[in-house]
Amino acid sequence: MSSSVVNGGISFWYADDGLPAVREPLPGDASADVVIVGGGYTGLWTAYYLKKTAPFLRITVLEQKFCGYGASGRNGGWLYNGIAGRDRYAKLHGHEAAVRLQQAMNDTVDEVIAVAEAEGIDADLHKGGVLEVATTPAQLARLKAFHAAEAAFGEKDRELYGAEETAERIRVADAVGSTWTPHGARLHPVKLVKGLAAAVEALGVAIHESTPVTEIRPKHAVTPYGTVRAPYVLRCTEGFTASLKGQRRTWLPMNSSMIATEPLSEEQWERIGWAGRETLGDMAHAYMYAQRTADGRIALGGRGVPYRFGSQTDNDGRTQAATIAELREILVRFFPSLAGVGIEHAWSGVLGVPRDWCATVTLDRSTGLGWAGGYVGSGVATTNLAARTLRDLVQLDSGQGGRTELTELPWVEHRVRKWEPEPFRWLGVHGLYGAYRFADRRERERHLAASSRVARVADVVTGRH
Repeated sequence: MSSSVVNGGISFWYADDGLPAVREPLPGDASADVVIVGGGYTGLWTAYYLKKTAPFLRITVLEQKFCGYGASGRNGGWLYNGIAGRDRYAKLHGHEAAVRLQQAMNDTVDEVIAVAEAEGIDADLHKGGVLEVATTPAQLARLKAFHAAEAAFGEKDRELYGAEETAERIRVADAVGSTWTPHGARLHPVKLVKGLAAAVEALGVAIHESTPVTEIRPKHAVTPYGTVRAPYVLRCTEGFTASLKGQRRTWLPMNSSMIATEPLSEEQWERIGWAGRETLGDMAHAYMYAQRTADGRIALGGRGVPYRFGSQTDNDGRTQAATIAELREILVRFFPSLAGVGIEHAWSGVLGVPRDWCATVTLDRSTGLGWAGGYVGSGVATTNLAARTLRDLVQLDSGQGGRTELTELPWVEHRVRKWEPEPFRWLGVHGLYGAYRFADRRERERHLAASSRVARVADVVTGRH
């Protein structure tokens, strides 16, 4: 790894846009109508929609570091329509229920863009859609199956491309096909979270940073500085949920890592293509994700070291040298002409993974406790839909509103069992991602026409299928 790489510092997005001035911590015991734990996208969107719908509500947001410190400030900037758990919801609630959930996600992409415009948030948004490529025969088989499944869930505007059509959009080495959906956009994660926090504060929401919540119980959010009492306490902590009392095995904090290149020259972009600025992914089992940034870099991510023992989370996003090397190898494998390009930044963050890989939204009407999360890496858009759903659930419970299309979506009040205790959790996650990497190598080297059996078994064990 080059010594010139900035490693950690939370993320490239903060290096690019600057760290925010930290807001004051909670000054002491307080009361509110709604207290929201977590100042990431889920918490801020929830505060935004609640306050816009019911301006009289006293809403307090409690954040242990600063708004956007977690996944909201470290992600790949994919605002897209993917949602975790759709296939399982189809099995549990019927195909049409899952179609409604997918349509809500399609609409959410445009909702985020519309709110950003209305609130004057310049987040480098560009709606170029999402392009996912296949580079091996096995990946092509998965891609065609994926494309057919998306169409079956209502994506009639999705397009399937062969090798030549793919190359017209972006020249990925060995690409044999791709699928594209218009329901996606590139954005700058930190610019969005900063703008959203400012918009929420301007509406009259109290945001207290440097205020870790150590315990959540009915009508109480406990911090070292005091307790906030409220009829509704909403947990919006995603990958950091395991740090809360009693939540160690609720959602697993999965690591994902990223690199950002130096700005590319016009000549380099000419060789690559990518004029549409689609977000880019692949069909590998240990998949990659990338975007062309507004300032002409490639920001690319992948799994890296998937999990730290005991559900630990990092402090500043620092990433292992081996992971940076792996991500660079993916970059050069996709774009061989960039073999000499400089990597300027590397970072990591955690995302929340439920045991059945299903994103959920819940409000327990008997206790006033609510939560949303488990996005499994698809949270940039899903947080917005989750927040609007939490708003409607609170409105319904308080008698201020009735049932809505959102409160009837199949992910509402979905329950899932907890993760296994250690060391089984650590052994299982590392073993399974080792299996996925092995399967990807085997498919590349042997040109397998279908997914490796190793990966199919791993999918069953993980609960993804």
